[in-house]
Amino acid sequence: MAKKSHVSETPATAWLRAHGVAFTEHTYEYLEHGGAQHSAQVLGLDPFAVVKTLIMQDEAGKPLAVLMHGNRTVSTKSLARQIGAKSVEPCKPEVANRHSGYFVGGTSPFGLKRAMPVWVEATVLEQPKIWINGGRRGYLVGIDPAVLSDPLGARPVSCALAE
Repeated sequence: MAKKSHVSETPATAWLRAHGVAFTEHTYEYLEHGGAQHSAQVLGLDPFAVVKTLIMQDEAGKPLAVLMHGNRTVSTKSLARQIGAKSVEPCKPEVANRHSGYFVGGTSPFGLKRAMPVWVEATVLEQPKIWINGGRRGYLVGIDPAVLSDPLGARPVSCALAE
């Protein structure tokens, strides 16, 4: 059930404010393993415009973040090829939490605990507006996708597979 309320500051919202980024807040009842599809459904959003933040690692265990449409999955082979890695795989939840400083299900690309490269599915940048995690489970922020390129510095890739 969607509810409109202000959420206390997170590292992500602090980062957005520090960079002068305008955003809207959208809270919903978090569902374990519900993912972006669930949040899109509850909030009445297009799952293609809801962007999930995935913490992955390369063959050397170096972390990276991937921003993907809520109704798409990442082709790790394609991603690895495009970023010059031998392989890429999702981090185990406890490892992702340690790298990002967030709990899985509440991971935002803004205000990450550890500096890491951020990659974004190129078609995300073509959306008029996106909704992305604001640093807490059950909390999305609506932003202009241009924020992902500048000031965040996410680099575009094409590695989406239909879910």
